[in-house]
Parts: sequence; C-alpha cells; structure tokens
Amino acid sequence: MKIFIGILFVLTLTLSAHAADDPSIKGERRSAIHVAMQKHIDHNTVDGHYVIYDALTDNVLKLKLSKLHDGIVKKADYYVSCADFHDRAGTYFDLDFLVIEKEGRFRVLQGVVHKVGSVKRKYHLES
Repeated sequence: MKIFIGILFVLTLTLSAHAADDPSIKGERRSAIHVAMQKHIDHNTVDGHYVIYDALTDNVLKLKLSKLHDGIVKKADYYVSCADFHDRAGTYFDLDFLVIEKEGRFRVLQGVVHKVGSVKRKYHLES
C-alpha cells in the first residue's frame, strides 16, 4: 500500500510540473503564437522588466522574464501559453498570455497572473 501511495504522489508531482499542451497546435501557428507573446513582452518591458498590473493585489508588477513555456492550449476564443518570471525579490510568477488570431495574425490581448510562488490563481475564460 505504501508503494502505491508513493507512486501516486510521484505521478501527481510530475503532472503538476508540466504545463498543458495541445499537440494539434503545431507548425507556423505554434511559432506565431510564441512570436506574439515575445513581441508583447518586449513591447511592455521597461528597463529590463515586464510591467503588468495585478488587479488582485492592486499593484503594478515589474518582472524579469525567465522563460517562455512551450505548451499552448485553446481555451474559449483564446490560445493560452505561459511564461516564468520573477520579481526583484526573487518571487516566482507564472503568467498566462491570452492570444487571439484575427485575419491570420496573432497578438496578445493581455497577460494574467496565474501563479505567485507556489500559489495558483483561478480565472475563467467564457466560451
């Protein structure tokens, strides 16, 4: 029984460590979504820090990009992919980016703070 519980624990850690990914989103579409994210981040970066308003804490965050995630999913009308950031104090932030496609062009509408440290935040996208 202890072995079974141990295996379930390891599986839970493994599954939570990987971002969701839809393998049907591939090729030029996948590349264009990541390019749109990078352009958005670059456009909203001041003095090396991505600037985003956090409505939950009522603070303007200044975050340093660590890496873009490879995973992309489709939620409602948006493609969603995330990126890792950290603030000047070293706190980890996982931001999700809502990407739309219009007339063959992709652009980020906004970033959403999805996780601070190890605490996830829920948000809902309407269909």
